[in-house]
Amino acid sequence: VRGQVGGQQVASQTMPIQDVVILPGGELAADVAAQIESKVSSTVGIKVQQIPMSKPRQFKAVLVGDGDDAALSSLAKPTTLAVFVVQTIENESPPEEAGACVRFFKRKTHPASLLADKVQFAVLGLGDSNLLLDRQHTSAKDCNQVAQSLDGRFEALGGTRFVARGEADERTGLTEVEPWIDALVGKLKD
Repeated sequence: VRGQVGGQQVASQTMPIQDVVILPGGELAADVAAQIESKVSSTVGIKVQQIPMSKPRQFKAVLVGDGDDAALSSLAKPTTLAVFVVQTIENESPPEEAGACVRFFKRKTHPASLLADKVQFAVLGLGDSNLLLDRQHTSAKDCNQVAQSLDGRFEALGGTRFVARGEADERTGLTEVEPWIDALVGKLKD
């Protein structure tokens, strides 16, 4: 059963989460990922681990069960939540640290069921509208293209969205991050 939040399909009933894997993509994303890890592990008591988006063998094992690491591949199940924290830098591009993961999921050769019955996902985008000098009015939505693209691609590949995509803007002090983390933790507690 799915509902819509901000135009995004969000599963209203999901399998209970047993493991959380946070995948940061970028230096700022790593800092925010540490905040998420701290809050989830201290508030909800669920096992949390971080795997950088720059580690293809590890993230593929966790997300699609593809790899020779049995411990990581065993996490590719609906009771695992994959939280992507990704920056958008200049020219709507991911930072170098996120490039491998973004390129992997953008492949057109993936079947539409790649993520079906695998991990649930959540995406938090971090951008900086100060980089958009050609626009008079900007917001977090204008500077988070990598997060928007990944979020849509995960859904197209059969993934189950756990919470609505979050988008934060460095220009406004990333004020959108804390409420998004609170929403994530709130749903994990349910």
